[in-house]
Amino acid sequence: MTEFIYGHWAIMEALRANRRQMEQLLVTETVEEKGIAAEIMQTAQEKGVKVRRVPRRIIDDLANNANHQNMALRTGDYPYVKVEDALAVAQARGEKPFLLLLDLLKDPQNVGGLLRVADAVGIHGVILQDRRGVGVTPAVVNASSGAVEHLNVVQVTNLVQAMRDLKEQDVWLVGLDIGPNVPPIDKVDLNIGIGLVLGSEGEGMRRLVRDTCDLLVSLPMRGRVASLNVATVGAVALYSAWQARGWAGWAHA
Repeated sequence: MTEFIYGHWAIMEALRANRRQMEQLLVTETVEEKGIAAEIMQTAQEKGVKVRRVPRRIIDDLANNANHQNMALRTGDYPYVKVEDALAVAQARGEKPFLLLLDLLKDPQNVGGLLRVADAVGIHGVILQDRRGVGVTPAVVNASSGAVEHLNVVQVTNLVQAMRDLKEQDVWLVGLDIGPNVPPIDKVDLNIGIGLVLGSEGEGMRRLVRDTCDLLVSLPMRGRVASLNVATVGAVALYSAWQARGWAGWAHA
């Protein structure tokens, strides 16, 4: 299948990652070869990707009228990996597994934002269910500023079964939840082989997903609004887990 990735940073990171089959870079006729646009076009040419000038309306259509910043990269499908591949990354780095599991999130902006943070904290892999939730679409690539092109993303048929399999690999499943009996995240030791589990917008985790978690944690709140956007919750939890690992992999100044 062919996809069209749009937006400067999404395209640049796809080119840098060089994990997809890249076929052609489409650029509007009015784009000047300077700044980031020139850098993208040069990178494409260095990787043997043909650059073609086209009317803006063509890229408007290909990007479904999203903010494409006058460019679209024609590529092959996103290269999903297997759970074993993500765990192998942890082993190669000499680190305890650090995974993110998304339970049927629907909003590409939320998924993209979470994937951008997941890349920032050095996650080993992200696991998605392949039906009823968002996969790695061009909108998600754009929302992640291209970070997903560097991540190991797994699509599974059954998220609960994948969670059960992870338990056998000594990965603890920690779900983000709310409620008076759910301990705050700072009261739980996250320096473990961990899979952080986030539920969908509005509905949260499905019952069986929640029941399969080993632990539930919450983010303490003191304001009048009793909930946070899932991408915000996930970002805080990802950084909390990384901090619990002593900021593993970060070269301190």
